[in-house]
Amino acid sequence: MPRLEVHQLVVSRGDRIVVNDLSFSVAAGEVLHVLGRNGAGKTSLLEVLCGLRRPDSGHIAPQPESRERHWIGHKNALNPVLSALENLEFWAALNGERIDDPRAALAAVGLQKAQATRPSGQLSTGQKRRAALARLVAAARPWWLLDEPLAGLDVQGLDLFAGLLAAHVGGGGAVIVTSHQPLPGALATLRSLNLSAA
Repeated sequence: MPRLEVHQLVVSRGDRIVVNDLSFSVAAGEVLHVLGRNGAGKTSLLEVLCGLRRPDSGHIAPQPESRERHWIGHKNALNPVLSALENLEFWAALNGERIDDPRAALAAVGLQKAQATRPSGQLSTGQKRRAALARLVAAARPWWLLDEPLAGLDVQGLDLFAGLLAAHVGGGGAVIVTSHQPLPGALATLRSLNLSAA
């Protein structure tokens, strides 16, 4: 997997610059924890890296292709009428992916049959977050771009996420993640980027 290089990135929202002259790099096997106060540009940065927002200036080399990246925003992108299982199958079909065992992907994030087949609108906040994170398990992609993935997770969910992170970077993947709280687990390749101090 190539190294991601960001050079002199400038990003604005409306008439306000939220990311100014930002440069950093991320290599295979690394986790970059993006920190910053509310409004510091954390989500905007991830949206630019995903190709969902155009920067005002700067350069990303290379920009991860859609099939190389998992993007999970701070909203779970679940249809509340569909079950977690149906949402996962819909996501896979939309992306032209084939999931051999979607139930296993949901079980891997702690959603058992009763929860996986219930309409997503009836799930708890933490269960909805787990349903969204199941996409990370269902299809292997080298880049994970995650916006506040810990929101709503209980202690067990945090431990589970720590395991997912460790397995991903241990296999040569890379993660860029925003979170207001410390990332769970002990990762030797964890680095931080504070946008409030940039």
